[in-house]
Parts: sequence; structure tokens; C-alpha cells
Amino acid sequence: MPRAGLSPRVVAEEAARLCDEEGFDALTLSSLAKRVGVAAPSLYKHVDGLAALRREVALMGMAELAEVLREAAVGRSGAPALRAAADAYRGYARARPGRYAALQHAPGADDAEAQRVAAAPVSVLAAVLRGFGIGDDQAVHAIRALRSALHGFVHLEANGGFRLPEDLDESYRLLVEGFVRAFESWPAARHGPGAAEAEESDR
Repeated sequence: MPRAGLSPRVVAEEAARLCDEEGFDALTLSSLAKRVGVAAPSLYKHVDGLAALRREVALMGMAELAEVLREAAVGRSGAPALRAAADAYRGYARARPGRYAALQHAPGADDAEAQRVAAAPVSVLAAVLRGFGIGDDQAVHAIRALRSALHGFVHLEANGGFRLPEDLDESYRLLVEGFVRAFESWPAARHGPGAAEAEESDR
């Protein structure tokens, strides 16, 4: 029986649920149509094709990730903020694997809305880095390094890439602690309080 009350938002939410349950690659118009009880052509009343549908799932993931990172980091700074944000990042990837996979592709340069939404989680991480004295001139480099490491870990974890018996939570904790130390001595941090004394001691 066709599902009543379909709308672009409902269709996007059902698509996101399908992705989380079956994987991002499992999202097709036919699989979603079957899920919501309509013929595939009927979905075009609510979404402009598969590419647009996948974009909606990615936007949802970007916005949700930004929110969980923000909630984790609020009221904290420096190392505690980074640890909390890293835990939230891993938690989101585990809880919403399909949406997490969707948001890994950078939006097109001509997609202003997607660019804006994609900037939100980056802004949260940039704020966390400012707690280490890392300014905007180095934030992109630091965020790329952090994201690469966290994504690599959660991707391997999700795909059975770790087979040895050692505790994965401890491995992740040590990874994050490595970044705490790295960011505490990051070159841009020398421009924070005490930078003049540090520079003088190097002469």
C-alpha cells in the first residue's frame, strides 16, 4: 500500500535510514520506492533523481555531524575538546554509517548550499584547534591531518580491518592522544601566548 504523507523531507529521511541499514551504495530509486510503497517514477515528485537524493543524504549527514561535534566540544577547550569531538566523530560514524559514507565526498564548487553545510563541521574543528593556538593560517592543514586519521580508523574498524585482539577503544584513545601532543606543539601554536619567549630561546 502506498505510503501517505510523502514529502521531499520524508523521502530524504527514508533514504538516509536505508543507507544506514543497508549501505550508501544500496540506495537506488527502486530500493527507496519499494521501502516507501510507491512506484519509482512517483519519487520524482519529491526528488530530482538519484544524484539529488544522494546529495540530500550527504547534506543531512554533514549537518548532523556538525551538531554532534558542537555538542561534544561545547564548554571545553584544548585537549578535552579534542578528545570529546573525536569520540563524537567515531560515535556518529558508528551510529549512522550510511550518512557518514555519504558525506565523504566534497560538494561541487557551484553548489553553494552544500558548501555552506559542509563548512559547519569544519568550523567546529577549527574552533577546537584555536584552543591549541592554531590559527586560520594552519587550521586547514591540521584539520586535514586529523580528519584523515580519524576517518581512516573508523573506516577500517567498520570494514573489519583490525583483526588483532588488542582493544580498539585503547587504540583510538592513543591515536587521539597523539594528536593532542601534535597540536600542542603545532608550528602555528607558537604564535599564541608565550610565543615571544619561545622564539627568543631558539636564537
